[in-house]
Amino acid sequence: MTAALTAPGGTWLITPPWEGRLEAALRAQPDVALLDLEDSVQPDGKDPARTAALAHLGTAAVHGATVLGLRVNAPGTVHGLKDLAALAGAGLRETVVLVPKVESARELELVAQVLQETATGVRICALIETPRALLRLTNIFASPVLGGAVFGAADYAAATGCRRTSSSLLWARSSLAAAAAAHGIPSIDSPYFDLGNPQGLRCDAQEARDLGFTGKGAIHPGQLPIIRAAFNPTEEEVAQAQIIVSSAESADGQIVRVGGQMVGPPLVAAARAVLDRAANGTGPSPSGGTQ
Repeated sequence: MTAALTAPGGTWLITPPWEGRLEAALRAQPDVALLDLEDSVQPDGKDPARTAALAHLGTAAVHGATVLGLRVNAPGTVHGLKDLAALAGAGLRETVVLVPKVESARELELVAQVLQETATGVRICALIETPRALLRLTNIFASPVLGGAVFGAADYAAATGCRRTSSSLLWARSSLAAAAAAHGIPSIDSPYFDLGNPQGLRCDAQEARDLGFTGKGAIHPGQLPIIRAAFNPTEEEVAQAQIIVSSAESADGQIVRVGGQMVGPPLVAAARAVLDRAANGTGPSPSGGTQ
């Protein structure tokens, strides 16, 4: 495994591997249903959780439009090593493998080396959740085996002592999204943990989109519609993008004036990206993306 296979963007639903939980996740049709062997499982449940997760992955790694994934334990831990040994013998196919606590490219390449003889179509992604990782993004994201990055807000906040607020996490989120864009890989924002605050989730998801993230994690199926609405262009955005692209094409690529705004190549490129998102998603959201 010498070159990265890019992981899906969009919605990532994180779930324990226990009976019934994956089925509920698949009914919600996320882009990635991620079975979690790390934070969702207590130490004394790691071995049965691993067995259950691999049984799920062994049936089929793609369910309709949903790709199955697995968050292993950190490779530097006993359970992380057990996870890698089990994955090496599992014959994974078209699966996302999320590696937590990544602080160097070498950790990702170790996982790739373990899987290279038996796995096919595996996308290795890095969970960026420590201050040291944020300071080493250039090294980590230059790895040829990296297929995507996920921000872990809870562990990052615990490590830095900051609060999980928009302002306190702004630098970390912006840095990760920009670095991922520079390396052409998807970036997935951290889940929003307050299940009783849909408006907070809506604002958090819209901010993630504005910062340049290509998707966002979720911890409950009920969060997915709000996340999708935030990441899909609104009807107004699509209409404005169509006007910009049409005007630019009529002007043969020259700078034009659209609705009082001077529009050059960067804005045309942004408008084309909006139209691409609308075409590849579920369609535009109502005004403001707040459905």
